[in-house]
Amino acid sequence: MKIAAPIALAVAIATLSAPAFAQFQKPEDAVKYRKAAFTVMASHFGRIGAMANGRVPFDAKAAAESAAIVETMSKLPWEAFGAGTDKGDTRALPAIWTEQAKFKEGSDKLQAATAQLAAAAKTGNLDSVKTAFGAAGQTCKACHDAYRKD
Repeated sequence: MKIAAPIALAVAIATLSAPAFAQFQKPEDAVKYRKAAFTVMASHFGRIGAMANGRVPFDAKAAAESAAIVETMSKLPWEAFGAGTDKGDTRALPAIWTEQAKFKEGSDKLQAATAQLAAAAKTGNLDSVKTAFGAAGQTCKACHDAYRKD
C-alpha cells in the first residue's frame, strides 16, 4: 500500500501535466513548477544514491519506489521551459532556449536513463541499481554542465 500512494500521485501529476504549460499564468509559475519537479526528482534520486554508494543499507522496495517516482518526475519539467521563462529565480542558462534541439535530446536521454533505473530497481539487484544509477547520474551531470548555472 505504501508504494501505491506515491505511484498514484506521480501518475496523477503526469496525467495532469500535459496541459500544465497552458495553465502557467506567469513565466515565474513555470519556473516554480519545473524547480518543484526537479526537487522531487533529486530527493528520490538521492535516496537511491545513498543506497548505491553504501551510505545506507540497500532496501529493494524503497529503491524501486524512489526509482518509479524519479522516472515519472523526469517527464514533467520540460514543458516549463517555454518562452519568457529564462528570467527570474532560475539557474537555467540561455543555451536552453538557443539550443532547443540539444536540450530536448538531453531531456530524452534523462527519461531513458531513469526508465532503465526504474527497471533495474524492480529487479531488487543492488549491482544493477548501481550501474543504472551511475548512468542516470552521468546524464543528469551532462545536462547540468551544459544548461545550469552554478
